[in-house]
Formats: sequence, C-alpha cells, structure tokens
Amino acid sequence: MKKIVLLAICLGVGAVTFAQSKITPAKPGVTYGKTITADNAINTLALNSALTKDSVFTGKVTGKVVEVCTKKGCFMKLAQADGKTVMVQFTDYAYFMPQNIVGQNVVVEGKAKLSETSVEHLKHFAKDAGKTDADIAMIKEPKKDVAIMADGVLVVK
Repeated sequence: MKKIVLLAICLGVGAVTFAQSKITPAKPGVTYGKTITADNAINTLALNSALTKDSVFTGKVTGKVVEVCTKKGCFMKLAQADGKTVMVQFTDYAYFMPQNIVGQNVVVEGKAKLSETSVEHLKHFAKDAGKTDADIAMIKEPKKDVAIMADGVLVVK
C-alpha cells in the first residue's frame, strides 16, 4: 500500500514538473493562447470603470502579474491600484502560464466581468497558489471581484 501511495505522489509531482517545463518562459513579446497585440488595451482602473457601466467588458486589459498558479500555471492575478487583484483564467484551459511571469506586465484579451467566487473555489485557488493551511482556513466568505476569461496573453515587459 505504501508503494502505491509513493508511486502516485511521484507521478503527480512528475506530471506537474513536466507540465511546467513545456511552457515557454515569459519574456517581452511572448504570447500564450491566441496571438494578440497591445493595441487599445486599457488598464485595470479603466476596466473597473467600464464594468460599472456594463456587466461585461470584451477587449484587452493590461496589468502587472502578481501571482500565478504554482501547480501548473492555470490562473494568474493582475494587480489593481487599490491592492485588490483581477483573477485571470484561460479559455478552456487551452494554455498555461510559466512561474517566471510574476512581476511581468502583460496584456490579456478576453471577457471581463464582476463575479462572486465561492469559498470552495477560493480555497482551491489558495491551495494551487501555494498558500499555507492556516491561510486557507481563514477563507470564510465568498469574494466579489473582477474576473477575466482570457483568449490570449502577451508579455509586454
């Protein structure tokens, strides 16, 4: 039984390591998903303003990456001026982000909307981001925030 558990753990770690090794490292000009340009991108402050007028914004948003999923790069978060973040996920999980994208400025293209994230999902994201069990246990309420489902990401600097 111990051998089976050990084998499963090794395969899981190996799969995550292999998945990340296949992702192109982030550097200016690299795109993930749909090939996009930086033309007409708005910042996160303008995005928040746009979402007070309409429930959905479709277009390009620029921002600085402050967090990425540590398991396989399945989500990232962009900084906002008020200290909050914008959750960015990728259409159909068709592509993933490298770990070295944190600190990079990017343009994402897709659909943004205000959303409420359940406690269950917040805990899942926190675990994937490498948060401690104590930090995860502190998550008790759903969170309303801006979320983007991105078709493409361009690293700008």
